[in-house]
Amino acid sequence: MARTDFAFHHRFRVRWSETDAQGVVFNARYLDYADVAITEYWRAVKFREYANGAPMEFHVKKATVTWFAPIKPDELIEVMARTIATGRTSMTQLVEIHGCTEDGSDDLRATIDLVSVHVDLDIHRPIPLPDWVKDVFNAFDSQAAQTPSALAEA
Repeated sequence: MARTDFAFHHRFRVRWSETDAQGVVFNARYLDYADVAITEYWRAVKFREYANGAPMEFHVKKATVTWFAPIKPDELIEVMARTIATGRTSMTQLVEIHGCTEDGSDDLRATIDLVSVHVDLDIHRPIPLPDWVKDVFNAFDSQAAQTPSALAEA
């Protein structure tokens, strides 16, 4: 997707401990970065506030990482997230990881597709998503074409 298709962007710096002997970010860390992206995305959407205290718990059913280029230690990266599908019990969200370039050019490093299933934690089985979930995420994501992205640097 184009960077402008994302209403949510979050920047942070790669730590030395996230890299391997090859001098690049270790492959398992891409899922850590996706977790940071989704956590911050959900916080920005404020979707838990719409739940009125009801439990909103999810298990990741599927995660697919597609790698394009390495990420190096101390590099500033930007993660972006958006919801690309909702089903009866699940949401599919897309995370993109980009290097931050001085000229703003595209520097896609990886994409991560995550399918998260809404679950009842007592039995760890899927339960239907509340009707409002799709609307809340769609409303937030629709801001991508309307306003500049809020950037947060950790």
